[in-house]
Amino acid sequence: MSKGVIFSGMQPSGRFHLGNYMGALENWIRLQNDYDCVFSIVDLHALTSSYDDTSKLQDNIREMAIDWLSAGLDPEKNIIFVQSHVKEHAELCLLLGMNTPLSWLERVPTYKDKIVNLGSQGKDMHTYGFLGYPVLMAADIMLYHANYVPVGEDQAAHLELTREMVRRFHTLYHCNIFPEPQPVYSKAKVLPGIDGRKMSKSYGNTIPFGASPEEVTARINQMVTDKTRIRKTDPGHPDDCVVFKFQQVFNTEEAPTICERCKAGDIGCVACKKALAAKMNALLSGIHAKRQELEKRPDYIQEVLDNGAKRAQVIAAKNMAEIKKVMNVL
Repeated sequence: MSKGVIFSGMQPSGRFHLGNYMGALENWIRLQNDYDCVFSIVDLHALTSSYDDTSKLQDNIREMAIDWLSAGLDPEKNIIFVQSHVKEHAELCLLLGMNTPLSWLERVPTYKDKIVNLGSQGKDMHTYGFLGYPVLMAADIMLYHANYVPVGEDQAAHLELTREMVRRFHTLYHCNIFPEPQPVYSKAKVLPGIDGRKMSKSYGNTIPFGASPEEVTARINQMVTDKTRIRKTDPGHPDDCVVFKFQQVFNTEEAPTICERCKAGDIGCVACKKALAAKMNALLSGIHAKRQELEKRPDYIQEVLDNGAKRAQVIAAKNMAEIKKVMNVL
């Protein structure tokens, strides 16, 4: 029996990488067996920061759908669709924007940080869409009467704003139609980039999701290791080594032994990387094979997204009619 409705989404902003998988998608796959899940490729959200170049948007959408399916998201168990294909997302965003205080949006922790960070890259982020990003996010969640949203602790403020918007809506229009969505915190496995920094496409330090065994091995060989260790027999410092951080995630059984051998100077970096590559390729080979198969079936990918949009549309239209009725705009 379902425990409730979950909504979550990801922006199609570039090639999906292993950090995205470990941080979010792996948890979605677990949740799909216990909840009624609605998962959206949120292309409208992508426009809030990538409005100036949409040339790869459709390719990114298709690639993300392939990544999700190859990882194990089941289109029979979940509603999987593209956000812009269900017009009610934009409609509810517009209506919520009419009553959302500007001060609420300006206090979102990531708002000013992103303006500074993206502004330093020469991008003007002083746009209506970027400021209103949390309104669109709230609309996504509220449209499906979601009870839960999988989030990291750094996203808690965004979800609290959604709950505030729910409460304000109920007060203004004298109704009680939305659940206050609660976070589903996950113990996400955080992977660093191969250079030790945060794994990010902008840094070029990622391991692409669904990469071939050859590509995985090549990226592992580029990983930064303990810089103080010159010879194989030198005592190592595993906590300062990117390779060991990956061992802790993908090779949990052998990681303690590798740690002790490294500290004793009993295993070199080359052998450690080789062991990691073997373990990761064994674990990820099925995903790679599934991805190769799905890449040859573009009609199936489109069918999954079209069917998902139809299923989402039925729910969205019904709930939107109720929303508009209580607002007296029907």
